[in-house]
Amino acid sequence: MNYRSFIVLPLMVCFFAINANAQTLKNFLDNKDSSFTWLGIDFTQTRLIGDAGANVDDIVPRQFAGINQVIVNEPKKYDLADAFHHSNYTTDLSIVNKRNETVNKDNFKSDNSADFNRLTADDIKRLVKSYDFNGKRGIGILFFMEALNKTEKQASMYVTIVDMGRKNVLMTERMTGKTAMAFGFRNYWVVPVRKVMDDFDSDYRKFQEKYSNATDPEEEKPAAPAPASKKDAKTGVATKEKKQPKKKG
Repeated sequence: MNYRSFIVLPLMVCFFAINANAQTLKNFLDNKDSSFTWLGIDFTQTRLIGDAGANVDDIVPRQFAGINQVIVNEPKKYDLADAFHHSNYTTDLSIVNKRNETVNKDNFKSDNSADFNRLTADDIKRLVKSYDFNGKRGIGILFFMEALNKTEKQASMYVTIVDMGRKNVLMTERMTGKTAMAFGFRNYWVVPVRKVMDDFDSDYRKFQEKYSNATDPEEEKPAAPAPASKKDAKTGVATKEKKQPKKKG
């Protein structure tokens, strides 16, 4: 009997399993039969530029949820399956809806055009680490809306693919979309979302090539405790005082 084959085979299986796990994003982009969860649009970092008359008291509690809902309710117009080239998906807006309710109304409106390009990929990673995915695992897709520029009639956002179990950003791409004439805040600002979804669909092969060698982010190791100084190293163990012998007489 060749015992080497029994040793080599498990090692090869282990190697390929580790290699596969290390390329979660590539496996997702290449495997159209895999599934994902559509999480919606996070507006917590959004700046509304050039719209001084906007009613923030209506936008935060109602319009954000409305934009998220219309994407789910109108799948022919907002085709998630086509945009991300996966027909198997579920939707769960509860996480972003809860977060969007916490938007700081005082910081939402802006007159600074530089706010259209104010976030970075590192900002998105920090946001994802702060998420509570309610025990969900697997691939999640969401958009982080950066800015709604009424003056330029366009929106900027980060299309983000995450490993929900590990709270890792596997991919985040900043994309912009033009808006169009529409009645009401919700209908006006949902148009750029559709444009970005269409662009992502068109550029899907480019993303496959760009991330063909992508590996999973390494888990951050906890910092080693600082070595104790000599002063700190002294223990506080009480010592028993020696009794002095009594003098005779």
